[in-house]
Amino acid sequence: MISFFESNLTHLSIHHVGNPLQDERYALSDNPISLADEMLKGILNQYFSSAFGKVNEMYHLYHPNDDLNLNEVYHFAESIFDDPNTLHENSKQLAKHLYDVSNHPKIKAGEFYVAYFKDVQVEGELWDAIGLFKSETKETYLKVYPEKDGFGLSYEQEAININKLDKGCFIFNTEKGNSYKVAVIDNTNRGQEAVYWKDEFLKLKIRNDNYHQTNNVLGVYKNFVTKNIDTEFEVSKADKIDLLNRSMKYFKEKESFDLDEFNNEVIGNEQGIASFLNYKKGFEDEFETPIPDSFDISEAAVKKQSRVYKSVLKLDKNFHIYIHGDKKLIEKGFDEDKHMSFYKVYFKEEQ
Repeated sequence: MISFFESNLTHLSIHHVGNPLQDERYALSDNPISLADEMLKGILNQYFSSAFGKVNEMYHLYHPNDDLNLNEVYHFAESIFDDPNTLHENSKQLAKHLYDVSNHPKIKAGEFYVAYFKDVQVEGELWDAIGLFKSETKETYLKVYPEKDGFGLSYEQEAININKLDKGCFIFNTEKGNSYKVAVIDNTNRGQEAVYWKDEFLKLKIRNDNYHQTNNVLGVYKNFVTKNIDTEFEVSKADKIDLLNRSMKYFKEKESFDLDEFNNEVIGNEQGIASFLNYKKGFEDEFETPIPDSFDISEAAVKKQSRVYKSVLKLDKNFHIYIHGDKKLIEKGFDEDKHMSFYKVYFKEEQ
């Protein structure tokens, strides 16, 4: 979805942001970084962009009061897009804002980078982008170098691994009226302190696009089958797997989703359809995320969900049955003599 093949890093400023709860301060640079060294530009481009190659979910900036001008990142990003030469001065304000929201004792101090990129490809189109990044994790590196008749060895502490970006986001200069498209990662925090990057600093909401809609329907349907259907119907595990397989088959074969078509082809039962629609409405109300009755299917979202859709029937600790095809070719029974359940599987040839 995001490609940096044609991109060009044109502006970069770096500041240091500490944690106010640890009595740490921030330090602002007087001048931006010179990008005259092409090798350095290449290294920076790899450091900033490599983690975003597989990012598919897109967000947009927002503010709880529905006034985008109150979102600090949006305000400064808009100024930078209007004139990229103002990046350094606006980067100082962004660094101060990041410092102000770093209000959890576990948040680590680190370098804060604000970068400007030309011609980043998003969904097949080229856009300018602002990159916001923070490096928190430092590592030690060995350096081997020629010396006299052999080699010398030294090390460098507190260095940055260019293959491990801690936090980052790209704000793309598209859909300004919808507060820009935003891609984001956070590879260091998983606890309560993690919310400060996405929720407090950036203030993001996920975009209700085709990827999100496809991901939502598959996720809601999977939870409906695995966690809710037992409360209303008596359904065997083999039947549940069949229902999941049919839904995945639908999404892999179709180019667009139609709710009525999906219900008839996948569920095929009036009571089951009514139950699923009620479960879907509950999800929409709880998370304030409407799912339209029709949309284009995202292949990336289908691929992601296919990894967590289970087609394995686990029998005690002895057998696993993988059900990929016609569920009618497997029958369940009970052996009175052994007092054990069994499955009978029909096939034409053994492979």
